[in-house]
Amino acid sequence: MKSPANWQRRKLSRRGLLKGAAGAAVGGAALAVAACSDGNGGATATATLAQDQASTIVGPVEQQRQKRAGTGLTGYDPAKAFDGYTLFSPFQGSTAYVIDMMGEVVNSWDLTDDPRERNIFSVSLLENGNLFAALHMAAGDAPPFVFKGGLIMEVDWDGNIVWQFRDEDQHHDVRLLPNGNLLSLRAEVLPPDLEARVPGGQPATQGTGMWTDYVAEVTLDGETVWEWHAFEHMTPEDFPINPTDARDEWTHANSVAPLPDGNVLISFRNINTIGIIDRDTGDFLWTMRAPELAQQHHPSMLPNGNVLIFDNGGHRENSSLNYSRVIEVDVTTTEIVWEYIDKSILNFFSPFVSSAQRLPNGNTFISEGNFGRLFEITTDGEIVWEYINPYFTTNPILGEINMVFRAWRHPVDAFAAGA
Repeated sequence: MKSPANWQRRKLSRRGLLKGAAGAAVGGAALAVAACSDGNGGATATATLAQDQASTIVGPVEQQRQKRAGTGLTGYDPAKAFDGYTLFSPFQGSTAYVIDMMGEVVNSWDLTDDPRERNIFSVSLLENGNLFAALHMAAGDAPPFVFKGGLIMEVDWDGNIVWQFRDEDQHHDVRLLPNGNLLSLRAEVLPPDLEARVPGGQPATQGTGMWTDYVAEVTLDGETVWEWHAFEHMTPEDFPINPTDARDEWTHANSVAPLPDGNVLISFRNINTIGIIDRDTGDFLWTMRAPELAQQHHPSMLPNGNVLIFDNGGHRENSSLNYSRVIEVDVTTTEIVWEYIDKSILNFFSPFVSSAQRLPNGNTFISEGNFGRLFEITTDGEIVWEYINPYFTTNPILGEINMVFRAWRHPVDAFAAGA
């Protein structure tokens, strides 16, 4: 399943074209200087350089800003970046890609030809080198951004389906547990009496019921062995919906992760909350909420016990600016012990989706999901690798997009078992 050359990246990468054109122009200018004997070699070279550069940017203008600025690999510092393969899947598509450090496609998987199952959300690498993915139906009885209804599968390096499982209530995230079961986010309708008690949100959008979340562990045979329902453990009055969000949903979970001790780390976007669920009692052992968080995604527990979070930053309670950041939090004190914000604060912002991953060398790999930007930073915030997703689709609400829900960097040998 080797992918053909990435024609989109090569065709649309203006930065690559300018770099090549500038190099060619400089070479041409040097030859012009050497060939001139009338003393005007410098002027001739300058004219040649200007003409060659202009030929790359004069003409019909690309209307999509990211395509115009450049896609594919835009920067790479081999001395500081963590060497490996990057795994990602374009939002609103059914293909997952593995690229090398130069941005070249190493492998790809076309996971379905069913047009209803066109949204890949969860895509990750298993310990055996196989792909683990969840796709969501394009239509259903839930609000548009819930994507209720999942097709979950394991696929080997060559695209052979090892197993697949359908879960009509699953959405956003699902994890394969060591015992072979699935831990997944699921959607359900909030009882009407509890819906009336939920504060916040946009009342004009209410009228079709309010969705909320529950977590389930199920076997591949479909047997449920554990469930946790948000409305059974969360008091509605204590968790208001963001003022700008519709009252179609209450909690809007977007991430669920099993922890080494068996408990569960979960993120709720619409109520600016992450928490650790005690699997035995169902109570929260720890939470972090607004104003520190704003519509966050993808919390993950680090080996030191801290939690890494992509804090999206839309409509922050303590700032008039919309900006994203990645933070590391000590769960014993809820203190932010490390933070990444772009040096130009408004240059890094993804209002939804997105992810962050701590790498073995201490760097952090980030997906600025709304704009398909994948990049790696050092501990002091230096960008050492950047890639812009070159695969665009058209969304009826967002227009032409190259969004990525979540992305991962893995050592090359992590794929060896599957390759």
